[in-house]
Amino acid sequence: MTAAAIIAAVAVVVLVLGLLFALLYLLTTLRELRQTADELRRYTVPLVSDMRDTMAQASAELDRVDSLVATAESLSTTVDSASRLAYQVFSRPVMKASAIGAGTARAAQRIRRRRDGPDRRA
Repeated sequence: MTAAAIIAAVAVVVLVLGLLFALLYLLTTLRELRQTADELRRYTVPLVSDMRDTMAQASAELDRVDSLVATAESLSTTVDSASRLAYQVFSRPVMKASAIGAGTARAAQRIRRRRDGPDRRA
């Protein structure tokens, strides 16, 4: 064998050994990556399940609050209508009663003035 062939054979052996070390390092890294992915899956699957449950509860509470708001709006409308009706029903009689009271007070005052006579006025 010539020196060039020996150098080429040694270079190929060194290159193959380098590739084997790289391949072994790559396999070790892949195993660690697989273990990390499995561990991540073990932790995240329950968390995702809990998150779904929490979202379902939040959605149910939001529906409940929406129903309460709708009921409050309905009550507000009913109370507004009732207060307008009460105002319409009671405002005229109260005004008339007030006018009658004021008129009666003036009439009573005039009657007292007539009864007391002109000389008692001061």
